[in-house]
Amino acid sequence: MTDVALDSTRKARKAQFAEFWHYFKENRGAVIGLWVFMTLVFLAVFADIISPHEPNIQDRTAFLLPPAWIDGGRLEFLLGTDAVGRDVLSRLLHGAQFSLFIGVFVVSIALAGGISLGLISGFFGGVIDTAIMRIMDVILAFPSLLLALVLVALLGPGLVNAMIAIALVLQPHFVRLTRASVMAERNREYVIAAQVAGAGNTRLMFRTILPNCTAPLIVQATLSFSNAILDAAALGFLGMGAQPPTPEWGTMLAEAREFILSAWWVVTFPGVAILITVLAINLIGDGLRDALDPKLKRS
Repeated sequence: MTDVALDSTRKARKAQFAEFWHYFKENRGAVIGLWVFMTLVFLAVFADIISPHEPNIQDRTAFLLPPAWIDGGRLEFLLGTDAVGRDVLSRLLHGAQFSLFIGVFVVSIALAGGISLGLISGFFGGVIDTAIMRIMDVILAFPSLLLALVLVALLGPGLVNAMIAIALVLQPHFVRLTRASVMAERNREYVIAAQVAGAGNTRLMFRTILPNCTAPLIVQATLSFSNAILDAAALGFLGMGAQPPTPEWGTMLAEAREFILSAWWVVTFPGVAILITVLAINLIGDGLRDALDPKLKRS
């Protein structure tokens, strides 16, 4: 019986994945975004191998060299160099590591805290629900970037503190979404049946209700991933995030501000990298919404 049950479970999972992929691939933008994002992940993982130079090594004979296809450029510096002779391409590839790590770290913290608070708020209700939601409302009342700046100013400039600040700013979205999903599910028949069978509150929240609330959380996590990269780049640009010489895209933009007219490539390529990454992730989020939302599937 165990083998039969396992086989049926595998078949059910394969069928679910096939249905998910069928609806996901209907959105061509989402498929393109997925391929772009997978390429970015590949470049980030193998940046140490692919990069033609070390990201922080300075070549004193190559200050502000233009890209290789422009007069004065050199093939060894394909996308040119910055004001201190560092290879722009190598710094962009290593910057992808930081940006993807920021997204994973921030979303993991915001998701864990948001799900826990949202489950408690939606399941128990009453005074606990009111207290948690009023705190979330206060956080949402502030502009996200301004609040992140205040938190980083209190914690001290740096990449780790910037990621913690961004995670705290993004957390209310997960709390509210989880709470709404839990309140919609907690009076369903399967939850009442589990409660009658003797399941405790912890099991009801995490094993019975939470698996049925994952679809909107996955979409929100995807969109928060791109927001985390944007906010980290903004904090880095303002000098409150990653500190030089860290090859983070926002920090690269901050270092290149004074050369925006004289050396366009130093500013343009980090900006384009942020644009492509955020756009790809948002396209994936749209595809996930189309594939996981039952209402959109019926339409």
